[in-house]
Amino acid sequence: MILLVCSFKKQSSSSSSNSGSDENSSEKPAIILKVVDPPEPKIVVIMAGDEKPSFLAMPAVSSTICRCDHQEEEATHQLSRWEGYVDWRNRPTFKGRHGGMLAASFVLAVEILENLAFLANASNLVMYLSEYMHLSPSNSANNVTNFMGTAFLLSLLGGFLSDAFFTTYHIYLISAVVEFLGLVVLTVQARSASLKPPTCSPNIPCKEIGGEKAAMLFLGLYLVALGVGGIKGSLPAHGAEQLDESSPQGRKQRSTFFNYFVFCLSCGALIAVTLVVWIEDNKGWEWGFGISTIAILFSIPIFLAGSSFYRNKIPSGSPLTTICKVLVAAMINTCTSNKTPSNAIVNLATSPFNNQTKKSKEATTEDQETVNKPGEFINETPTESLKLLNRALVNKPVHPILECNVQQVEDVKIVIKILPIFACTIMLNCCLAQLSTFSVHQASTMNTKLGSFKVPPASLPIFPVVFIMILAPVYDHFIIPFARKVTKSEMGISHLQRIGIGLFLSIIAMTVAALVEIKRKRVATNSGLLDSMTNTTPLPITFFWIAFQYLFLGSADLFTLAGLLEFFFTEAPTSMRSLATSLSWASLAIGYYLSSIIVSIVNHITDNSKHKPWLSGRNINHYQLEKFYWLMCLLNGLNFLHYLFWAMRYKYRSTRAN
Repeated sequence: MILLVCSFKKQSSSSSSNSGSDENSSEKPAIILKVVDPPEPKIVVIMAGDEKPSFLAMPAVSSTICRCDHQEEEATHQLSRWEGYVDWRNRPTFKGRHGGMLAASFVLAVEILENLAFLANASNLVMYLSEYMHLSPSNSANNVTNFMGTAFLLSLLGGFLSDAFFTTYHIYLISAVVEFLGLVVLTVQARSASLKPPTCSPNIPCKEIGGEKAAMLFLGLYLVALGVGGIKGSLPAHGAEQLDESSPQGRKQRSTFFNYFVFCLSCGALIAVTLVVWIEDNKGWEWGFGISTIAILFSIPIFLAGSSFYRNKIPSGSPLTTICKVLVAAMINTCTSNKTPSNAIVNLATSPFNNQTKKSKEATTEDQETVNKPGEFINETPTESLKLLNRALVNKPVHPILECNVQQVEDVKIVIKILPIFACTIMLNCCLAQLSTFSVHQASTMNTKLGSFKVPPASLPIFPVVFIMILAPVYDHFIIPFARKVTKSEMGISHLQRIGIGLFLSIIAMTVAALVEIKRKRVATNSGLLDSMTNTTPLPITFFWIAFQYLFLGSADLFTLAGLLEFFFTEAPTSMRSLATSLSWASLAIGYYLSSIIVSIVNHITDNSKHKPWLSGRNINHYQLEKFYWLMCLLNGLNFLHYLFWAMRYKYRSTRAN
């Protein structure tokens, strides 16, 4: 058998090879080979079958040629790696093998189960606390608000740990286990009558839960909150990290991922507020908690099934340390030094980011016009924006620990620039909280029958969920392609434009809510039911009028949440992406807290001797709810103008994102 291979033998073996070839030629005359001596032969013919193959020809420059081929092979192998990423075994990751939409699809499937497990209990938790744990309505509402607010705020902790010490892969697994343990505690307590307060009866007054039973209840709730926070802070970033942002196709896939992430979130919510809530009300809360426990348990093997496809970003240390160091260094150098940023000597400390900066200088103009790679800055000098932070770059800092480089200063500038955008979205989430409370009370006074079936008012969140599930595919498959053709840009609609559309739709939602309330009270007045208590006699008006405000609110939530997640992930420094993405959930938490504060302020201001507070009393027909909605509409309008001020001045890191 004759093989054609590249020769990499030493020149010293050429003599033995030649003699061996003569012997083999004499022993095996059937094989006749004519060796041609070209100027630069690139192959060698050898004989197989012996322990030591016999060389029939030996190119003089084969070692040099093969060394070059070996170097080219190594270079090709090196280019196929995902730099800064490892697989679940901490091994290098490679293009074509790791990442992509297949890996991201596992995250989307997990999000359905995760959100189902969370909202199945959160949406109806106030009933469980009041009816089974015998808490007062106000205490039940406050505990639910604190529980949900804490869960969303803890997403900042999950994002921080993902960026600083662990990967998003490990944070999700740890958080899922923590949430599972919390749900197990709640399920056991709901199942056992001895772990709950005694049932109320005419002879036994209701006794509020306390002592060890209360400790068990809140232990389970806040274990769930801790797990939810970790998942919210790691899962969106983990899915987005699977997509290649250095190519146009990868950036389009990332936009699609965030659209369908909100879609899958809504799928889980739909199952939670319909099927699971019905089971809790009709079969028992132990079944509701049990379904949530099974859902989060099944999400773990589904997530693990994609382990061989994931690429996990290597943690780069605490981002808060970098932020604090730059801010402190800038303040100290401003107070102790007379140097200006223009004559300060930049410290370019050796780091992966600076190595990338050097490499970027050698990149072609075409690559530079496409997009700056994560962590790359083409210029080694600090930008002119937020000049005060440039004072952190001095030749001799007060202390070596305060030594900063350009990359760190620019990263902190980016974080500061995205904070105003974050603040402008809080008002929208405040509207979400208001409509999820007062709108349910409004619907309870209206006709909620669909034929012979009576829809429970607590199921009203179905409307925004269904609207989001319809709009998400329409937006991704029809609106965005059309916008790309019209604008002739890669994004079609930029991140900030998308967030702005959502904020504008929130103004329309509050306007519609005010008009619907005016109509509802007019019907109540004309029917003589203005003084009728809730749920006694329904008003002759269908509850579908409430669906109009949910239509705009669901649209606003889709545009803003998906746009905000993608904006924070794209614009944030690579070392802070999980933490930045968590700001979307933190905005939701602050919005819920702010809604309670606004209601208290409004009642305090409107409470006087001549008039009752706008939002107090047992009869919602006596509320001045339409005035409150007009106030919210005004606040959202001012917030929208505030957003435009910052959005029009914001400059994207990536030229393609603008």
